[in-house]
Amino acid sequence: MTSLKGKVALVTGGSRGIGRAICLELASRGADVAFNYFRNHDAARAAEAEITAKGVRCLRVRAHLGEPETVPELISKVVSDLGKLDILVNNAASGVMRPATELEPKHWNWTLDINARAPWLCAVEAAKVMPVGAHIVNISSPGSTRVLPDYFAVGVSKAALEALTRYLAIELAPKQIAVNAVSAGFVQTDALEAFPDSAAVKQIASRSTPAGRAVTPEDVAKVVAWLCTEDAWMIRGQTILIDGGETISYR
Repeated sequence: MTSLKGKVALVTGGSRGIGRAICLELASRGADVAFNYFRNHDAARAAEAEITAKGVRCLRVRAHLGEPETVPELISKVVSDLGKLDILVNNAASGVMRPATELEPKHWNWTLDINARAPWLCAVEAAKVMPVGAHIVNISSPGSTRVLPDYFAVGVSKAALEALTRYLAIELAPKQIAVNAVSAGFVQTDALEAFPDSAAVKQIASRSTPAGRAVTPEDVAKVVAWLCTEDAWMIRGQTILIDGGETISYR
């Protein structure tokens, strides 16, 4: 395990699911961790307690990333309270799960604002204060390239996020900031409740992959943490798929 001791990380949407697992993995490697959340105060307080139990500092911030003016305030608070910012993980996501023919403009705006616009704004603001050798990791999903039921707006937003990853990787390279993405396959988290046919999706997420078991939030978190180390420094603008071989198998 490569140490991240002395680093400061911000994980958006870090109170539950994959975001929480990423916070805990970074903390277990010695990084101080800040995270934002929006609605679930109990989950946020529980995540904060788990992070601090790792022996690192933790900053819990309630912030709605769908509001652009929130982003500079969030970055500023992290730097003010924890001293700096070395790692940004754009994990926060939302979206309206409907077919294209049933989607309304307000649903599109909500989904794209949080899943694509917010990561762009967070990255730009973070880059202003990040030191040489910093890392940005965006969390995507296979719906960016594959068509999933009722996933229209979210899939488009994730495709935009992966394009954003490539563009930022080049634009921020002169600042010596590495930008990549991780695409998490079906993972058993509360986020699956958003699918109209959540029971079927949960069954897919719980079944064994070609790798021999289901993908866990911790699997995703370990790859994210590795991308934030010097070992991954020459990886730029890539989207790493973590699905145990599921999307390339015919089943």
